[in-house]
Amino acid sequence: MTFARSLNLTQSDTALISRCQKADIAAFNEIVGRYKGRIYNYLYRMTGNAEDAEDLTQETFVRMYTGIASFRADATLSTWLFRIAGNLCVDSFRRNKKARELTRSLDAPLPGDDENHFVTQDIPDMSQAPETVFARKELAGQIQQALQKLPPKLRSSVVLHDIEGLAYEEIAIAEGIPLGTVKSRIFNARVALRDHLKPYLQ
Repeated sequence: MTFARSLNLTQSDTALISRCQKADIAAFNEIVGRYKGRIYNYLYRMTGNAEDAEDLTQETFVRMYTGIASFRADATLSTWLFRIAGNLCVDSFRRNKKARELTRSLDAPLPGDDENHFVTQDIPDMSQAPETVFARKELAGQIQQALQKLPPKLRSSVVLHDIEGLAYEEIAIAEGIPLGTVKSRIFNARVALRDHLKPYLQ
């Protein structure tokens, strides 16, 4: 690994981690204050839901605190936090998928039911923002909608790079994947986003 920054903590983060490993609540609160905004923003982009993002953000820092004793300086603190948040996202997506499958099975017709009985499914609201919304806010909404159409793996990589500003090497560490995979995912995500946004931009 030639990318030195991804393997070295800033002095301030090093001190905070050392204090946090000694159960210093003030240090923990300082870490939360420093990184909560970035973690929340990432999780909101991933989930598209403010309440889910807030819950997962809190869970991220709980996981950080309970696991801080075993933290090793093989990544930056922010990279480690994004890794925790990403794993929580994957778990959340899996739970939601299972819940949707269970709901469909409960709504499905039972043997002997009327053949005209149908399965009820929630239809997502795809309404666009009002025309009176400022162009910048409208575009942000369009981008968020387009992000939600991407597979989670592509969405995570492109959000970490293009929105959170992480380098390819940092993303590789955070997501536990090869550098080439990171580059491929970001390229494919950008192509897909461009296609999704093309009707709006035209």
